[in-house]
Amino acid sequence: MPEPPDVSVSSPDFDEAVCAAAAQFGVQREYWDIFGRSHPLNAPLAARILQTFGIDASSPATLAGSLDHHERQQWNQLSPPVAVVQDAIEIALRAEDTPALLSLTLECEDGSRHNWSVEWQELPTRARRGKRSERTLIVQPPPPLGYHKLQITLEAPGKPTIQSETRLIVCPPRAYFPPCLLEGSRRAGLAISLYGVHSQHTWGCGDFTALRSVIDWVARRSGGAYVALNPLHSIFNRQPYNTSPYLPATIFYRNFLYLDVEAVDDFIQSPAAVRLRNHPAIAARIARLNSSEFVEYEEVARLKRLFLLLAFRHFRRTHWQRNSPRAAEFARYLLNEGRRLDPYATFMSLDRWLHKRDPQIWIWPDWPAEYRNPESPAVRQFEVEHSRSILFEKYLQWQLDVQAEAAQRHARDQGLEIGLFHDLPLANDRCGADLWSSRDFFIDGCRVGSPPDDFAPEGQDWSFPPPNKFRHVEDGYRRFADSIAHSAKQGGALRIDHVMRLFRLYWIPEGVDATQGAYVRDNALDLLRVLALESVRHKIVIVGEDLGTVEPEMREMLQRFGILSYRLFYFERRPDGSLISPHEYPAEALVSSTTHDLPTIAGFWNGRDLESRRRVGLIADDPSLGRMRADRLRDKQHMLDSLHQLALVPPDFPRDAALLPELTGELHNAITGFLASTPSLLMTLNQEDLTKEPDQQNMPSTTHQYPNWRRKMRYSVEQLHSEPEALNFARMFRHWLERTGRL
Repeated sequence: MPEPPDVSVSSPDFDEAVCAAAAQFGVQREYWDIFGRSHPLNAPLAARILQTFGIDASSPATLAGSLDHHERQQWNQLSPPVAVVQDAIEIALRAEDTPALLSLTLECEDGSRHNWSVEWQELPTRARRGKRSERTLIVQPPPPLGYHKLQITLEAPGKPTIQSETRLIVCPPRAYFPPCLLEGSRRAGLAISLYGVHSQHTWGCGDFTALRSVIDWVARRSGGAYVALNPLHSIFNRQPYNTSPYLPATIFYRNFLYLDVEAVDDFIQSPAAVRLRNHPAIAARIARLNSSEFVEYEEVARLKRLFLLLAFRHFRRTHWQRNSPRAAEFARYLLNEGRRLDPYATFMSLDRWLHKRDPQIWIWPDWPAEYRNPESPAVRQFEVEHSRSILFEKYLQWQLDVQAEAAQRHARDQGLEIGLFHDLPLANDRCGADLWSSRDFFIDGCRVGSPPDDFAPEGQDWSFPPPNKFRHVEDGYRRFADSIAHSAKQGGALRIDHVMRLFRLYWIPEGVDATQGAYVRDNALDLLRVLALESVRHKIVIVGEDLGTVEPEMREMLQRFGILSYRLFYFERRPDGSLISPHEYPAEALVSSTTHDLPTIAGFWNGRDLESRRRVGLIADDPSLGRMRADRLRDKQHMLDSLHQLALVPPDFPRDAALLPELTGELHNAITGFLASTPSLLMTLNQEDLTKEPDQQNMPSTTHQYPNWRRKMRYSVEQLHSEPEALNFARMFRHWLERTGRL
């Protein structure tokens, strides 16, 4: 990263020019925090962000030169790399303003081709710059929804022929809504952490077969329409720093820990794998991992990888080398994935090989220099010499696809109208496969975070880079579209973590802390249109997690595109802290009890989260803790008052929250009824809140201090189907779904 720009040569006029230039690149001139304070953009911060876009703001001359060079580059393009359109198919073309003929070929996604020509000067003029003009090309008739290619040739007498190509993306006005949500119908589901699902047959971590048992329980006992999952993306499975499902090594592929090894056909057919599985030492190891209090990621990964390697060896010898029908299935999978899978598989194989050679190497920025560039001769040589290892990584993803597809098919067969509900994280692990293979899609020199708020007075630095919106445009939004399609595969709904990313992110330049960042806007309209297209193509409901600082027009645009809002029981309050009534919740929304980062209902009620934060050092054991406890009691009283006003608790139920230190059955039932009674189209109850578990899955701002992302479900899969208390919880849930018309 180059040195930060020297803006010591400063004046009010130059400072304004720097900030105005930053605004052209999407940097907001001002933002308001949750305390109502204004944070205007200053010139040094603007200059640092401009530098990441290649704009030198160290002096008036360099700023003017950089901006002029950038503008000339834009005007020298005959057509844009991509045009994302909805109704009117209009494309801005730029060329020298002289008589010329445009020859056009539209190649549609279905393979059809359409040719026509038009005189340049017949097109309507939109703008001029020197001898060049910008004109509007209207494509008639409009092509169908999808991804098309427009090839353009401009020929002018005595001038060189100019050719250009634009990816034309034709999008629907709104995201997909399934029939079960049309005409005012509402549905509900259960959210689980798949890694924490356990049974007699899991190997210390939840898998797709265990998920099928949960699906059976939801379908037969509660009547839900979906099972919502944590992100299933590939992570490094290293404790305690690489276990968060929200910090994936890649957003395109999944974590092999979710494979049921014993359900893989090649395991079943491998005598060596079956023989080793039956060894008493292995059986004892699996039993110990199943009975452990928490998920032991590294141990589970080592054990599953061992057996999956044996299964792969059988597949390679029996099928791959003999071109059997099963090998043809794998070949079709590889063909469908195209080149997206190659860099990921190479990275994972290379990472293991280098760490084995030197156990002190943990992240790719510490790799030998010749391996840090995915296009280097050393990496190409590695791909040749380790092709079998790379193929194994691809084999794992194939099997994950197979088992995930079976789980979604099972969910639909059992009557779950939506089925699996997936989750797309905001972040990319900066030491993961995506950053190694596609660095140009990320901004170097800034990190994403959030400004100061009451939860984090110094702001938050999430330590991963922002997306490079200009590179995404050059790519024709292929990477963005693929991230939606891959994350939602084998599912009926997708939650977009921090959906505000489509509009803006809080950037923190290198060399400053989280209090000195700025919001930078993205190409929201393009991204929302592509998201709607992927939703319609794959028939997936889209939910945008829109918590935090949200400008009103952002929620309006999400609603316009049919993207459901995300509303939490804890947060929907009036200015005095009292809860809004169920009927005040928006219809086009998903309402939920809590999230993985917040206390469970039981933990909120008994203060377990405050005690946990005190124990790990996030809260000092001083008067501030007493104030937090007093605030909590006040919040509980507001909840209790609301439940009484709505007659969701018996008339003789205590009215003083101080008399209720624990979450009682009546409160549990009433809060579930409150959520189910809202008009919101979807209602999700977290597994911990259904079964009254006190501990949340993740404690933000901790790593080794708290068992983040490791907690197992209170009940095993077998207990869900047999334990009287678990069955009572399911009956309670079903009662409210029936009573409120969500079945």
